Amino acid sequence: MVVRRVVQAGVGRLADRQGTDGRARERRRPAPLGRRLRRPGRSVTPVPRFDTGAVRRYYDRHTARFLSWGQGGSVGAIHRAVWGPGVATREQAFRYVEDRIADQLPALASPDGSVTVIDLGCGVGATLCSLAERLPALRGLGVTLSPVQAQEAQARVERQGLVDRVRCIEGDFCDLSLDLSVPAPDRHPRVDLIYAIESFVHGTNPAFFFIQCARRLRPGGRVIICDDMLRPDGHAPGARRAIERFQRGWRINTLIDREELRKLAGGGGFAHESTIDLTPHLELRRPRDRGITFMANVVRWLPLDGPLGHLTGGAALGRCLQRGWIAYDLAHFRRRDD
Repeated sequence: MVVRRVVQAGVGRLADRQGTDGRARERRRPAPLGRRLRRPGRSVTPVPRFDTGAVRRYYDRHTARFLSWGQGGSVGAIHRAVWGPGVATREQAFRYVEDRIADQLPALASPDGSVTVIDLGCGVGATLCSLAERLPALRGLGVTLSPVQAQEAQARVERQGLVDRVRCIEGDFCDLSLDLSVPAPDRHPRVDLIYAIESFVHGTNPAFFFIQCARRLRPGGRVIICDDMLRPDGHAPGARRAIERFQRGWRINTLIDREELRKLAGGGGFAHESTIDLTPHLELRRPRDRGITFMANVVRWLPLDGPLGHLTGGAALGRCLQRGWIAYDLAHFRRRDD
């Protein structure tokens, strides 16, 4: 019965992805694998597989589902829980990366304690608003591609009484014309830290990501990226099918390795500070995950990228993480003074 409903949902929505000429608008023929999985030692800016419209539609379609079905919905988190050292509760696990960002802020603050941050890929604004509540002198801007998320994020800002210090907008962080003004008495305040949690991989041009950061950060300011990174074994033939399903299901454009990330950052004027592999602290073998994997395997050959792409992509990502083809990294960079 469940499979029948899934098939009916896919057939019912297939027309939404096709124009009058019968050609799919959103699903595109995947680029040749060689353009996506580069061999170690080669630094090549990835060719985007999905335009910003495809990523936007993905989050517009699924955000409500992420919040209602995901286990981080109670805190507004649509990123992964990290059961790192000292974590005792699920809420703490969903805030683990946020806590690592907060750890950096005291050293970056002005003498009066004020600090300015930008969240690139802010989702529904939960992390940014939480940081602002924890630090009364913090000012921040959140950016998301999704108008659905931007509306929910700004509503959260208003509910929490943060409109004088925080705002969330719709925009593409790879668009160099985007206005990234942070709410402040000074129209162009210095920015101390920019972070991106599970959003870097969606970007259409990772070089532009670092250019954008360099434009807004003061010298010595920091960039923190928490996201999936390709491992050397991810180039093996056995990994390719799972990685392809992950990229297709989650609308992934930028899946690169640590070395390439550091080269891109260096080219944008940043020095590498540290990288921590958080993969050992993820939940990868829960009964819930096994059930999703089973369902994803049943339906993965059906035309269901729209309604169920997040499930098939997530199941593929879980396999990649377990096999060591992909890792979940927390990378920290400092803007050079020159």
